[in-house]
Amino acid sequence: MSQREFESTLHTDLADRMTYGGYLHLEKVLNAQEPLSQPAHHDEMLFIIQHQTTELWLKLMVHELRAAIDAVQRDDLEPCFKVLARVKHILQQLLNQWSVLATLTPTEYAQFRGVLGNASGFQSFQYRLVEFLLGNKDRRMLGVHSHDAEAHKVLEAALEGPSIYDVFLAFMHRTGLPVPLATVERDFSEPREMDDGVIAVFKTVYENPNQHWQAYEMAEKLVDVDDQFGQWRYRHLRTVHRIIGMKRGTGGSSGVPFLRQMIDHQFFPELWEVRTRIEEVR
Repeated sequence: MSQREFESTLHTDLADRMTYGGYLHLEKVLNAQEPLSQPAHHDEMLFIIQHQTTELWLKLMVHELRAAIDAVQRDDLEPCFKVLARVKHILQQLLNQWSVLATLTPTEYAQFRGVLGNASGFQSFQYRLVEFLLGNKDRRMLGVHSHDAEAHKVLEAALEGPSIYDVFLAFMHRTGLPVPLATVERDFSEPREMDDGVIAVFKTVYENPNQHWQAYEMAEKLVDVDDQFGQWRYRHLRTVHRIIGMKRGTGGSSGVPFLRQMIDHQFFPELWEVRTRIEEVR
């Protein structure tokens, strides 16, 4: 059996030095999995790690979306393209994770589901923050976090601030495209309604990409994110259905029917509608 050469320059005396585990605080990360079932059921570890890793990816997505919003507000779209491409790939990782959880059978989950009590992914502060940053605003969601003053404060600020789509529409308005002023100067805490004036602007952008390249590229990056998010939601629905059938959710929801309500949700509706209205070249 061949062995890799153990190079003499490798650092092996790591006393009082920065180490891999120290930099990543692995003593905290790897000790944060505490199954509650008694005796601990083998598959509860899978369930915990699945959701903890999801929260880590959501944390990175929040970090990236805030950077994207800041870049657009500075009229600097180039770095935003890279950031949104990264968000799309984060969502791809989250999508792939469902295939791991789907190995959990209904019988296995039933052995420890009771220890969750009322805990539910619906209560994820970071998931709600991502939804708000992408523009799916709903003030009712603040109530779910009224027990956590800091989370409530952060979510309220995101609710009342502009989403990535809001700042993009404002960018196009500033740079001369006829985005209706009412869609730019509005109460950001309210959900947006589809606007024919915005659709007309995107139609101009898509039919003249060379003249509006930045807006064209940004629009496609947003569609990438919206599309990937929709696939993630759908895979979530299928995984839940596979594991618990039509049981109610631990958080009190109807379960699968509740998740199904969001399957067709679009963060950026005009970017989907414009595809129907683009004229074919004759």
